[in-house]
Amino acid sequence: MSAPIVKAEELWKSFGPTRVLRGVSFELQPHEVLCIMGPSGSGKSTLLRCVNHLERLDSGRLWVDGRLVGYREEGGRLHELKEQEVCKRRAEIGMVFQHFNLFPNMTVQENVSHAPVKVKHVGEEEARGLARALLDRVGLSDKLTAYPRQLSGGQQQRVAIARALAMQPKLILFDEPTSALDPELVKEVLDVVRDLARDGTSMIVVTHELGFAREAADVIAFMDQGVIIESGSPAEVIDRTQHPRTREFLSRVL
Repeated sequence: MSAPIVKAEELWKSFGPTRVLRGVSFELQPHEVLCIMGPSGSGKSTLLRCVNHLERLDSGRLWVDGRLVGYREEGGRLHELKEQEVCKRRAEIGMVFQHFNLFPNMTVQENVSHAPVKVKHVGEEEARGLARALLDRVGLSDKLTAYPRQLSGGQQQRVAIARALAMQPKLILFDEPTSALDPELVKEVLDVVRDLARDGTSMIVVTHELGFAREAADVIAFMDQGVIIESGSPAEVIDRTQHPRTREFLSRVL
């Protein structure tokens, strides 16, 4: 087996007196899709934000593509990287948020081409061509000159996915990408994520969409109270559930 694209060891994180992550460990192999499920407040989104150092860990170690995230290690001790170096490494990890976070004053094409020009110093014409190709990939080739306010929520989220892909990341993180959408718009976004999964994109997806997780995930991890209490293939976690807490949660959503 190849080296994992993500490796987490004993991740702990608290906000004040509240322990949100309590010794989380997992591995994700290249080209795999990990879906993280669980009740609200179980630590799913915090775990995701720690993977690209949007949240700082209290303790533990986390590697993406063999490199520590946010830190360097010397003599057995971790030293936090300077913000410029953190941003450089974070550029290798795409992230799609719940609420799109598009630039409202930029067109769809400009939203997608902006980061490659500013961060990777790609030429503007090349970046525009990349944006056109990616927007075609997510079914929005006819919206190049539109502004985010002119799009539906599902279309805005597909632009956000194209924007993440524009940086050619080694890993893409999705934080409940359909939770802010009306039900009729959910499918169009999940179809794009499914296509990425079929193409072998390494992904971690926090989701409450059980049908999507069953179809797209290689591994499902169920979290509760800051701990991964069960993980395995969709068949193992959904159909042959071992933990009573997982069984209780699934009984409410099935």
